[in-house]
Amino acid sequence: MTPTPNTTTPGFCRDCLAEQKGEARRCMACGSPRLVRHKELYDLTLAHIDCDAFYAAVEKRDNPELADKPVIIGGGKRGVVSTACYIARIHGVRSAMPMFKALEACPQAVVIRPDMDKYVKVGREVRTMMQELTPLVQPLSIDEAFLELGGTQRLHHDPPARTLAKFARRVEKEIGITVSVGLSYCKFLAKVASDLQKPRGFSVIGREEAVEFLAPRPVTTIWGVGKALAATLEADGVRTIGQLQTMEETDLMRRYGSIGQRLARLSRGIDDREVHLNDPAKSVSSETTFFDDISRYDELVPILRSLSEKVSWRLKKSGIAGNTVVLKMKTADFRSRTRNRKLEDPTQLADRIFRTGIELLQKETDGTKFRLIGIGVTDLCDPARADPPDLIDQQSTRRAAAETAMDKLREKFGKKTVETGYTFGSGKRDG
Repeated sequence: MTPTPNTTTPGFCRDCLAEQKGEARRCMACGSPRLVRHKELYDLTLAHIDCDAFYAAVEKRDNPELADKPVIIGGGKRGVVSTACYIARIHGVRSAMPMFKALEACPQAVVIRPDMDKYVKVGREVRTMMQELTPLVQPLSIDEAFLELGGTQRLHHDPPARTLAKFARRVEKEIGITVSVGLSYCKFLAKVASDLQKPRGFSVIGREEAVEFLAPRPVTTIWGVGKALAATLEADGVRTIGQLQTMEETDLMRRYGSIGQRLARLSRGIDDREVHLNDPAKSVSSETTFFDDISRYDELVPILRSLSEKVSWRLKKSGIAGNTVVLKMKTADFRSRTRNRKLEDPTQLADRIFRTGIELLQKETDGTKFRLIGIGVTDLCDPARADPPDLIDQQSTRRAAAETAMDKLREKFGKKTVETGYTFGSGKRDG
């Protein structure tokens, strides 16, 4: 129900949702310390929701024995950390950290290879719940999104803040993972807020406090300020957002180019970007990093076939097709090679993606050692024109029919039910 106005700072308990009329540190109804209070609490409508240590949380949900153990999602001595639970983070493990460094920091960690199919499924469940709150959901990744809840109070019989708290409780109860919520008046500060109290956080940043809140924070808090720009700013004596606030927008643009305008505006909490539905994906791809460098063509072929099947599966599930096949490779010395080929007709078929990729691969296997290979399609389009029967190459038509039959078996009995000769019995060399 709509909260009753009171003269104190508006607030409620995130556990029992009871309104808080005083300034006590614990809920008057249930005793929980998980209270949220803010002067603008019931005026703000833009939120950023982020699942807490998402991959690791899903694995802990599915295996309760991992609950109190440090968990790292990643794998392979050449791989990197995809994510780590909060116990592992206490030991210094961070996303994108090389696995060998992560295990040096936390040798007792349980390492689990990523299961993207499972994570995508859970991510979609969370996304569906978000879309029940508002049609304006803008996903940023599998486990985070912006939501605009303006005008939803009549639908939910609650202001956005309480609707979001109910959502967080529902995700925890029905899906078995936790989320953190950032509530503000703009995207920039909503995302900043969602990181403030992880895990199970709920933070609010209002208009009145924005400039003061941002002033002491490092410039890297601002989107787009990576290591290189931060180093440039520091060389100019600028380390905090407060220092940017004292500088004129024209001076920042003159000194740092177009990014100068972003620095000027975001440092003052000015961000007029709206929440909108994402544009359609521009590409679909799959890649893998190897345990050991690979140079031999016959070893790369089954890996390329497996990746092609993953791309094909995603295209078919998403109801899209691609006009251009792209082969991506990374050499042992971290140099990238990208090769592409435009198709006569768009495709969803693993067979066509793979055979085109093979033609591109043959020109690259000259003894060079590779640490990564990937394949994908771009120039996405409606599948209505995809993969017409080939009246000249009857074998191609037969392979397409066989792939359709394989898809039906996999849909019914699982992806490993049937394999091609390229992948059957092939050892896993990826990390």
